[in-house]
Amino acid sequence: MAKVPLPDRGQPLDVNYIYQLSNALNDLSDDVSSATYNYTSVRTSSAGIQNIKTSESRIVASYELVANQATVTQESTKEFSVEFDSSFKYPPIVTATPVNTGTSEAGDDVSVVLTNIAREKVTGVVKFNQGGTVSVVVNVIAIGIPK
Repeated sequence: MAKVPLPDRGQPLDVNYIYQLSNALNDLSDDVSSATYNYTSVRTSSAGIQNIKTSESRIVASYELVANQATVTQESTKEFSVEFDSSFKYPPIVTATPVNTGTSEAGDDVSVVLTNIAREKVTGVVKFNQGGTVSVVVNVIAIGIPK
């Protein structure tokens, strides 16, 4: 890519200099937009694989408090849901990870199952495999095509 010379202080900007700036910006735009690694592939259940520019994809990262110093029994479950502030065009690809924000062993022994992934929200269940007092949040990452 061409380097644009820096103007001297007080130097008037002429048409030639603005032309050089415009060319350099266009070259940069061409380099960035044509790179294959700037694309995101999202495989949707209803429309198959969608390849879009990464800058045009939508990524939502959130968390949901499931239990805060709550007493749970072994094999009990708690439901959670995370709403997206604006919906996706298709149901997104979603991952959910439990995080023990407390110190109990019961908080370490949990599992998460997503029960429904929709364009506007995801719902799931946290299963507690041990009883005790737990503090657990679920981190959620959704990647998809914006509406």
